[in-house]
Amino acid sequence: MQPFSFATTAQILCESGSAARLAELCREREAHRVLIVTDPGITRFGLLDGVLPGFASAGVEVAVFDQVIADPPEAIVLNAVERARELKAELIVGFGGGSSMDVAKLVALLAHPDCAQGLKDIYGVGNARGKRLPLIQVPTTAGTGSEVTLIAIITTGETTKMGVVSPLLLPDLALLDADLTLGLPPAVTAATGIDAMVHAIEAYTSKIKKNPLSDLLAREALRLLAANLDQAVHNGQNREARQAMLLGALLAGQAFANSPVAAVHALAYPLGGHFHIPHGLSNALVLPHVLRFNAPVATALYAELAPLLLGERLRPGNAEQLCAQFIEELAALNERCGLPSRLRDANVPEAMLGQLASDAMLQQRLLVNNPREVSEADALAIYQAAY
Repeated sequence: MQPFSFATTAQILCESGSAARLAELCREREAHRVLIVTDPGITRFGLLDGVLPGFASAGVEVAVFDQVIADPPEAIVLNAVERARELKAELIVGFGGGSSMDVAKLVALLAHPDCAQGLKDIYGVGNARGKRLPLIQVPTTAGTGSEVTLIAIITTGETTKMGVVSPLLLPDLALLDADLTLGLPPAVTAATGIDAMVHAIEAYTSKIKKNPLSDLLAREALRLLAANLDQAVHNGQNREARQAMLLGALLAGQAFANSPVAAVHALAYPLGGHFHIPHGLSNALVLPHVLRFNAPVATALYAELAPLLLGERLRPGNAEQLCAQFIEELAALNERCGLPSRLRDANVPEAMLGQLASDAMLQQRLLVNNPREVSEADALAIYQAAY
């Protein structure tokens, strides 16, 4: 066994209806002023309506910053930090999808009274210093796993993104409440669910930091996600399936936070950057094509995951046959879940494939984790196969 280190969120609360106790949980952490970082959709659909009254009862002042957008730019982060400083916030809550939770992480860091760094100082790995404010993450989609990861991704230009990677970004508490996800549209449920499955698969096959603990989490994550995705997508009021999806996404997040993702994500990022395709869908569009590319060196690992994905539908066979079933099952997911299956169906112009391949090469921090080396020509071939 090669040496490894493993870090994750200090506490996890997995319970339907638990978001109603959010104010209590903040008060337990001796916070008197709390900023909730979220997006306009959360406010519009009333997901905070059952949460906010508890703050008055608990004697905790609360403010809501609900301006986070998908692929959040630096300006959004800085506006949220300013709001936290005005409030003199003592605790930050990220409430929403991955974008809201990523912004909340950076606000907790940059709005700390003793913080001497700016946003541009902390990009990269291990550049954040000092302390952060207490941080609670409440995911409302079962996908990103941001509630247990030490990374935040921010849009820095028209098509470019940067990451902040630091153990300081791991929150104090991740709260999983299926009630918050019951109204999610099928397409969002499907895309975020497949995103979580990608996290589990890439963590299990990660080249450099693969480790026994991440492997355990990735396997259980994939089992939970595969067993419950169909119900969550097609019967969205199924609370048990929704809670299982949240837990699966969290376990996958724990896995890839310690055994990082690879080429699927590297090729997905340019699709989000250029065409604002949601991250989960970007992953889903390239997933089977990257796996086919990896298969010559990852057959045994994909074969090990096949029973977790297919369950009783798995046909007996050798490693190559199990690997083929694994990839074909994942290739069929988009259509079964009502998502586009090809890049052309997501309005990606064929003339842009070369640019996408070039941009994917900039994601070397991810590509080094891939089980098979990816050249720019390889990336182009994968995009062409996905087109």
